[in-house]
Amino acid sequence: MSAGAMSITGMITPVDARGSVRRSVAGITPEFYFHKTIDNSRVIKVADPRRKREIRMFSASVAALFLFVLFYAWQHFSAIEYGYKIEAQKTEHERLVEVNRSLKLEEAGLRDPGRIDTLARQMGLDSPAPGQVQRLDNVDSGPVMARVSTVAVIPHIPSAARPIAQSPSSNHKSQITNHIPFIDTPSVDIMSADQ
Repeated sequence: MSAGAMSITGMITPVDARGSVRRSVAGITPEFYFHKTIDNSRVIKVADPRRKREIRMFSASVAALFLFVLFYAWQHFSAIEYGYKIEAQKTEHERLVEVNRSLKLEEAGLRDPGRIDTLARQMGLDSPAPGQVQRLDNVDSGPVMARVSTVAVIPHIPSAARPIAQSPSSNHKSQITNHIPFIDTPSVDIMSADQ
């Protein structure tokens, strides 16, 4: 090393009272420290597979522990949230049961025959006369009001589509009727109750 690269630093320390013979000569002993610059740029770090495996195992363990704690916290807070939702649903159910009960009471009050009779008399309505009300529960016991039967419908055929007969004969009429289709459709005959 050159002299310019080397730097000298020193420190003067007093020698204690139990010191050697030098105390009488100088009284103090100088100590010198030399600063040496070390160049590590060419040093190559060797990969240690055992250390890498330890780091991987430690990282995997920490990640697994973190995921476990995260899952536990999520489950815990979800349970608390669902508890609040269940309580809110129970409160809503109780409220709806009470509303249902009050509506059933109101319906029973509105269906009261005495109330309906009073309102009908206020509107000027009277009780029905005997025979004025007809029950529709049992249809077979009363007179027939309507009956379903089939009717043949002949569609209109334009004159251009009709076959032309060459000689008039009785056979000609049966040939024309064989070409006309018949459609059966149900019809309703309305009959009076007197028949």
